[in-house]
Amino acid sequence: MLSILGFATILFFMFMVMTKRLSAFMAIVISPIIFAVIGGFGAGLGPMMMEGVELVAPTAVLLLFAVLYFGIMMDAGLFDPISRKILQVAKGDPVKIIVGTAILALMVALDGDGTTSYMIIGSAMLPIYRKIGINPLILATISVMALGTISGMTPWGGAATRAISVLGLDASEYFVPLIPAIVCGSIWILLTAYVMGLMERKRIGTELINKAAQELAMTSTAEAQYQTPKLIWVNFLLTLTLMIALVLGLAPLPILFILGTVIALLLNHRQLDDQKKIIKEHASNAVPVVMLVLGAGIFTGILSSTKMVDSMASDLLSIVPDSFGPIFTVIVALISLPLSFLMSNDAFFFGALPVLAQSAAEYGISPMEIARAGVIGQPLHSMGPTSAPLWVLLELVRRDLGSFQRFALIPVTILSLMLIIFTIVTGAISINL
Repeated sequence: MLSILGFATILFFMFMVMTKRLSAFMAIVISPIIFAVIGGFGAGLGPMMMEGVELVAPTAVLLLFAVLYFGIMMDAGLFDPISRKILQVAKGDPVKIIVGTAILALMVALDGDGTTSYMIIGSAMLPIYRKIGINPLILATISVMALGTISGMTPWGGAATRAISVLGLDASEYFVPLIPAIVCGSIWILLTAYVMGLMERKRIGTELINKAAQELAMTSTAEAQYQTPKLIWVNFLLTLTLMIALVLGLAPLPILFILGTVIALLLNHRQLDDQKKIIKEHASNAVPVVMLVLGAGIFTGILSSTKMVDSMASDLLSIVPDSFGPIFTVIVALISLPLSFLMSNDAFFFGALPVLAQSAAEYGISPMEIARAGVIGQPLHSMGPTSAPLWVLLELVRRDLGSFQRFALIPVTILSLMLIIFTIVTGAISINL
């Protein structure tokens, strides 16, 4: 019964969002409440929702100040030199621009933080996309694929950290055999970007591309004349310091971005009126993101507290026949795709993964391989409703969740299936036939 309620909640949410009957915020709050009440959990909904909100509160604070910080940096022209350099190399060619996006996305995903990665990619590349006329959903799709592969599978990323800790594994032993598969996945992302670039080049047309490239080059040159190089370097050093502090873990991420925002305001907007104006301008971008994250907290809180999540994982596991024991690692990898998409990482790795590892032990499969199989679903998780950084990305590209998921679902699913093949071929996970 709990599984039915859980799957019904998720299907109802996706239907409402993808058919545009409700906004993502409305749907993510209303869906779990409806089915929790149907399941008889109405009396305890308040504490359940509050528990979920408390869980995501630090993320909401982080996203609020990350949006403000990078908004200030974009206004200050910090990323314009990068955009101009990419433009010089690409000469307006969508193939080169989109492949360049993939390279940048794979590099910045190494820091492990999705919000930061998306803000950097969007800040550097979106002006070019808009002026050339490239579909911004391509940037969003490539960014999600890169984050899910690099940050999702490396041991300093949130997903792998959870898998390693909950199963009591050694990080190096977990990671080293995965490196060839991650490299193969990165090459696949570049190939996907190349194909998307060819399609965009054909859609836009050579004449329009050349015209847009000339206009963009002239605009970039004009903008460069009015920028203060010293201030750009100061902002660059501030951002670099922030990234180093983030990687070293010198303070919690929300605190780092609060301090970074304060310093950025003092450096770039000395007057009180200017500070108020810039905060007001970027608040319109930040508030919807924070609302969605808090809504996702309610969604996760209800599904976790009612044990719907646990029941869904157990029922999915129960349908696996005993004869599939020798390929159970592959089964776990396949199961991780829908579960990662539908669940928060906490719910999947702390709730479902130990159950999967315990079942795998009956077939003589080590927890190490289950951990590697479990993170393969991260590209799909990165485009799911419980991925908090995704809401920042959607705000950047000015698209709703439904249109993004319709566009990205096929390429991201193909990437996830290819990652399963890559991990098998490279020996990161094994089949005992």
